[in-house]
Amino acid sequence: MNNAFVNLLVRWLVLALGVMLSTKIVRGISCDNGTTLAVVVLLLSFFNAVLKPLLMLFTLPFIVLTLGVGVWLINALLFYFAGRLVDGFHVAGFGSALFGALIVSVTNLVMSRLLSPPPRPPGPPRSGPRRDVIDI
Repeated sequence: MNNAFVNLLVRWLVLALGVMLSTKIVRGISCDNGTTLAVVVLLLSFFNAVLKPLLMLFTLPFIVLTLGVGVWLINALLFYFAGRLVDGFHVAGFGSALFGALIVSVTNLVMSRLLSPPPRPPGPPRSGPRRDVIDI
């Protein structure tokens, strides 16, 4: 199996876990069934791949001034848009979208730390001369 494909599936599963947790924790966010959850995950993945970089580019001064809080607001905006576009996925308001985006972000952070391979211990120093090559 292709490693990139497996990584994509894992990222989708982590995103689905975050969205599912936000529906359980945040009052005002609900999802009717698993099919709707899959559609929301695909739509949020599309938003993160296409819209988020554009929004971050145009709002870069705001993101710098708010020390990164602007990225959280962009995530909440995309979460809110997903609630408006997908039938069966309900986001009551922007406040609910803020908390939902926070839960998805924290879930993504925790799961990526748990699923990442442990750092390699430093190996023994190389023996022999270094042969750096400069191509012209």
